[in-house]
Amino acid sequence: MTRSALKPLEGILVVSMEQAVAAPYCASRLADAGARVIQIERAEGDFARNYDSVVHGESAYFVWLNRGKESLVANIKDADDKALLYRILDKADVFIQNLAPGAAARAGFGSDELRARNPRLITVDISGYGEEGEFADMKAYDLLVQAESGLCSVTGRPEGPGRVGVSVCDVGCGMYSYMAVLEALIARDTTGEGSSIKTSLFAGMADWMTVPLMHFDYGDHIVPRVGLNHPSIHPYGAYDHADGGQILIAIQNEREFARLCADVLLDADLPKDPRFESNVARCAHREEFDAVINAVFGTTGRDELVARLRAAQIAFGEVNDVAGLSTHPALRRVEIGSPSGPVNLVAPPALVNEGVRDLGPVPEVGAHTKTIREEFSE
Repeated sequence: MTRSALKPLEGILVVSMEQAVAAPYCASRLADAGARVIQIERAEGDFARNYDSVVHGESAYFVWLNRGKESLVANIKDADDKALLYRILDKADVFIQNLAPGAAARAGFGSDELRARNPRLITVDISGYGEEGEFADMKAYDLLVQAESGLCSVTGRPEGPGRVGVSVCDVGCGMYSYMAVLEALIARDTTGEGSSIKTSLFAGMADWMTVPLMHFDYGDHIVPRVGLNHPSIHPYGAYDHADGGQILIAIQNEREFARLCADVLLDADLPKDPRFESNVARCAHREEFDAVINAVFGTTGRDELVARLRAAQIAFGEVNDVAGLSTHPALRRVEIGSPSGPVNLVAPPALVNEGVRDLGPVPEVGAHTKTIREEFSE
């Protein structure tokens, strides 16, 4: 895999009072693109440093989200440290914070005040539920927002709701924040002024929940939990094969359905059955058609099924586990440094000019405190 030298945000200074996932995600992607990111940490460090110790003693979360940053230990309640931070922010391009509700403003780092000092500053305030309304002062963590947003209600098996196994609310909010910063930087080139950006975990997940919400608002229908199946397309789900694993198939139109029946299930007459003649009919008779699939898949080995599916050009995937992901042929990795040694991370999803950028190392707590204090001294 080649390296891309393109770092379009070089020269951009970002200051981040961050913790956990959402703000660190946003700031880390700005760092990946070449921005200088100064992460403000307490003396004990971001609490995400101690979520686990699986990566040579480092936290998997922290390693993933804090590559390429500079760590400055500062106490935002200390007068001298506050003055230092103001000096840095007066020269900064972007300020990101996701402290507890109201904490940044109470400490003197409200976004309006900071932009009054530095009109070119782009401020990003990340919260759980937004800054207005009865939920404004609620602390919010990923699983809480998965539940509040209705995500858990459409996730899992019919027996009960489930949690999405990764921090999707945090990551979604971090992604939206990153996109908004890029737009604000472009806008500043025209206006010469910074922008106020406010994002929340709930707002990001609400956007991702648009389709089930519209089914309810306009169709008076609550999308059911169907496990590894699609609630409104059939067949689109996972089936056991004779070798003990599962293959997930996805049919999008009637041409594909006809090929599935003829070339995989070996029964070209199935589409003529009134119960299976359309997607609507198949959704109404899920159990009957699942019985047809299970009769074939359950008596056919994995290799034979894969060969038939490929020949018929049917979309399919095997139901993998994390061990399978670790050795997946499509997985790209990149090596970064950490205080405890090199780490192989998942490479950034976007290839730029057919390559990936060099990513900076994960900092130790306060690794850059001395040099930053000297650089921004009075």
